[in-house]
Amino acid sequence: LPGSPELTKDELTAFASPAEPVDLTELVGAELSAAKRHQLSYNWFTDFNRRTIDLTEVTALLPRDRIKPVDEPEFGTAINPPAYMRAREPVIAIEIDGDARAYPLAILMWQEIVNDEVGGIPVAVTFCPLCNTAITFSRIVDGHELTFGTSGNLRNSDLVMWDRMTESWWQQATGEAIVGSLAGKRLEFLPSAIMAWETFQSEYPRGKVLLREFDEYGQAIRPYHEPPYQGYDSVDADPFAFDSVIDDRLPANIRVLTIKTGSHSVAYPWPFLAESNIINDTVGEEDVVVFFSNDTLSAFRDRRGEDVVSGSTSVFCREIDGRTLSFRVDGDRVLDIETESEWSVTGRAVSGPLAGATLRPVIHQNHFWFAWAVFEPDTELRSNITDVTGPVG
Repeated sequence: LPGSPELTKDELTAFASPAEPVDLTELVGAELSAAKRHQLSYNWFTDFNRRTIDLTEVTALLPRDRIKPVDEPEFGTAINPPAYMRAREPVIAIEIDGDARAYPLAILMWQEIVNDEVGGIPVAVTFCPLCNTAITFSRIVDGHELTFGTSGNLRNSDLVMWDRMTESWWQQATGEAIVGSLAGKRLEFLPSAIMAWETFQSEYPRGKVLLREFDEYGQAIRPYHEPPYQGYDSVDADPFAFDSVIDDRLPANIRVLTIKTGSHSVAYPWPFLAESNIINDTVGEEDVVVFFSNDTLSAFRDRRGEDVVSGSTSVFCREIDGRTLSFRVDGDRVLDIETESEWSVTGRAVSGPLAGATLRPVIHQNHFWFAWAVFEPDTELRSNITDVTGPVG
């Protein structure tokens, strides 16, 4: 397949999927309706004998890649961006070895996956609008470079990706291959954060921004200026295509910041973060700091199509040079208590005794609560406020 390394005969036997589709009727019998069996098996060369889930958990909605991923990304510069970029619109920010790139959610809302290379590392930048989940992965699995597409399937309302080498299916929220010859393998999570475009420009003046795709007539291939799920991040919205039990500790569609270290996972409700702005905490054995910015717009907009503010987060290990720092807000600045150095939301000391130092980013995500809790039911909720049903953007 295009973009895939050439495999030896032995590797093909061990790594690639069967040459012909499998009859799901023989695998699951009466568990699935004839229509759903047809939907799941149509045009797939996936090894359905290998799977970590029950196929009845999959909802088949669209043909694969009907939601078109970005396979040949083109970029503009932060210093001279396209005119359509708005100061406070949200972007996924990634920086690897000095290569900083911004991926507007206005694009990811429509295309969901970008196959790219950042700092020499093959990456998949992904966003599931139905779960509000932006996650960046390495595309290297067992030494092989994969590219990903949208399968047209959902599980627990979450995007199911597929790789073009083995046609295995991958759960976006967990990075796990759930069906196919790679079932049980996991993608490596890479640090990324959502921030306002103007913040990215300020922090990474030499950075790049993913450009919208246009057809041969100069027309955008999607109406990027109009998000397709307006109002879906309202706290009273109902999850789409979600048949599991909703954890009632929080409203289903409230935003949460999630961190998982080892087997320990925690979630911070968005209203708590908006009230506190900075959280000094320990998750598992790691001392972390959460910076919350209230200047980032929601990618969804409200039901009338008008902009609303949702906020954004970044998370770092607060240990540096053997010292654990604690952070506080001082007006519009972030200072550490120990040295009074000033820090940016990207974890860089901009002035003071520690100027030039950088904090190590911590893998984290922003989810709708229902989408995180179904995959991590033992999550510990952390909040010192009792009302977490306020505005969430």
